[in-house]
Amino acid sequence: MASMRDIKRRKSSIQGTQQITKAMKLVSTVKLQRARASAERSKGYFTSMYDTVNNILKRVGHIDHKYLTPGASARKAVIVITANRGLAGGYNSNVIKLVTRHPQWRKQDLEIYCLGTKGRDAFVRNGYAVRECDAEIVESPLYKDAAALCDRLLTSFAEGEIGEIYLAYTNFKNTVSHIPTLLKLLPVEVPEERQEKDASAIMNFEPEDAEALDMLIPKYVTSLIYGALRESVASENGARMQAMDNATSNAEEIISDLTLKYNRARQGSITQELTEIIAGAEALG
Repeated sequence: MASMRDIKRRKSSIQGTQQITKAMKLVSTVKLQRARASAERSKGYFTSMYDTVNNILKRVGHIDHKYLTPGASARKAVIVITANRGLAGGYNSNVIKLVTRHPQWRKQDLEIYCLGTKGRDAFVRNGYAVRECDAEIVESPLYKDAAALCDRLLTSFAEGEIGEIYLAYTNFKNTVSHIPTLLKLLPVEVPEERQEKDASAIMNFEPEDAEALDMLIPKYVTSLIYGALRESVASENGARMQAMDNATSNAEEIISDLTLKYNRARQGSITQELTEIIAGAEALG
């Protein structure tokens, strides 16, 4: 059985850890409130742009356009949004598994664009080709940063360096529900179920359809990346808040158990001292 000194020392250590986890929970709660509000403000544009592009493609049918046709290259660019820090439960590992455990992807065909250092570290450790890593963008997502990344990806796609572009992120549903999501950005897939082209569904472009898509799809891709960044930041702070709350509760249970052990050890020590005193008194008598 551990000595009273060892129990007291361990209890003090756990109490110090509990204070840290409490503080981290409070910080994550404040950050979550701000990130959640920001994600909700951008979600309308994020959703509307996605629905609008899909609705347009349903109405116009098949168009021979560079953003709608798979590239000649077999390589795939995958944008992976993770955090720069850990202690967030399964937030980082769950989104990384979307890529590393994809049943139809080969490691040598992937080019990883990491937004967050945790993803970069995991992919480098597992031998994936990390094309870029931006740690700052996940700390404070800006639309212009998403647009700059989109421009680089579209250039690589247009030049035939990559044939497909995907986005792996964590979709924020609510404080306790965060869903790892893999979304195909390019080529934009025309839905199989197309609306009937009656008079109300006819769509005319001004300028021509190719020129309209040249302007629309880059904004579409940028909006999806930016929306995913906002969703991921909210999910990260929600996951960290949950993890720190669980850690604080576990620390409380350990402290209660150590307190009980300490009291038992103390009672045993007092009983032993009394026994020794009584035995000594009897020996003298």
